[in-house]
Amino acid sequence: MQIIRYPEKNTWSTLLKRPALDTRQLEATVSAILNDVKTNGDAAVLKYTAQFDKVELPGLRVDAEEMAAADEALDEPLKNAIRQAAANIEAFHRAQVEEVTMIETMPGVQCWRKPVGIEKVGLYIPGGTAPLFSTILMLAIPARLAGCSEIVLCTPPGRNGRVHPAVLWAAQYTGITQVFKTGGVQAIGAMAFGTESVPRVYKIFGPGNQYVTCAKQLVNSAGTAIDMPAGPSEVAVFADDSCVPAFVAADLLSQAEHGPDSQVLLVTTSEAVIAAVKAEVEAQLERLPRKDMAQQALNNSRLVLVNDRDEAMDLLNDYAPEHLIMACENDEALATRVINAGSVFLGNYSPESAGDYASGTNHTLPTNGYATAYSGVSVDSFVKKITFQRLTREGLQALAPAIEAMAAAEGLEAHKNAVTIRINY
Repeated sequence: MQIIRYPEKNTWSTLLKRPALDTRQLEATVSAILNDVKTNGDAAVLKYTAQFDKVELPGLRVDAEEMAAADEALDEPLKNAIRQAAANIEAFHRAQVEEVTMIETMPGVQCWRKPVGIEKVGLYIPGGTAPLFSTILMLAIPARLAGCSEIVLCTPPGRNGRVHPAVLWAAQYTGITQVFKTGGVQAIGAMAFGTESVPRVYKIFGPGNQYVTCAKQLVNSAGTAIDMPAGPSEVAVFADDSCVPAFVAADLLSQAEHGPDSQVLLVTTSEAVIAAVKAEVEAQLERLPRKDMAQQALNNSRLVLVNDRDEAMDLLNDYAPEHLIMACENDEALATRVINAGSVFLGNYSPESAGDYASGTNHTLPTNGYATAYSGVSVDSFVKKITFQRLTREGLQALAPAIEAMAAAEGLEAHKNAVTIRINY
């Protein structure tokens, strides 16, 4: 990890850069796969599954037998953990369901907005180095609360040709019945364009590596909505002398173990915190099964010493982290200064892992600086909000002069006439 002391503000943009691939080559590679899937459907998806996941499959859909076997494969403590997490996630997201409120903007003019679930949504659940079954809870629960009528799940198979049982059990627990064994770019293409097996969806959700992110952005430009532009996961921590260095180090490592392209950032006002956290990271890293992967992420990460808390908050808002941990005194007061972040964790006893799994908030969040303009996934992400209005004859008569004057000023005579003809009827 690189230590940077008192960086000048004009160097922040360089300091806060995320690691990235050559996007020109990335887009060319991803576009070729998407076009193949669009043209050749299941055959192309199966071909890329064999190429990238190293497994030959007879078909893409997970059958009833494999779904049933998942129930037997999972032990009861893990099932109970999933149930507890699901209950908290549902409680938090149920409060987001919006009631229809009718507003009478003036006598005889009523307007309202109705949330309607997106009919067909696709959930992408990464497999790769870790089966992220927790992401199913984060996506399927708000989708169900929103009223989405068709939910499709794609996830890569293991080398044995089967999907991890925890993924299948979480899918069943949240009511998903359409699960397909495909990952990566080919999964995004299958859901965006539809194949013989995989239904076409209207919006795609879920995290992934830079290839998956690129695929989502390309299908978005071709007409399929996506949750947000997102990429490799990241965490920023602000810590002062009141932090517990071992806790901070554990938080940094919990992010670093996601993958070699993850990034972690520590910002502090204390030289002592930098020394203590660095020592703890080195000690805890040695005990991690995913040590090599975490080490690669740490190579892209930084420990930054700043002059004061104000400078720290300015720097963190510039970074716009996916996850922001505030391990400091007066954390709630300081958190009012946060304007760019996906999810914020306050105090020494609020690890990022809580939000990743079971506190109730959603862990599908904007990365790569997109927290400047995007929110994390919520029930709102799965609905369209349709506006309605009803005008009585008297209401239109009262509003007509304003409409006619504005239409005439814009030179849109037919717009004006649509009102005038009614008034004169």
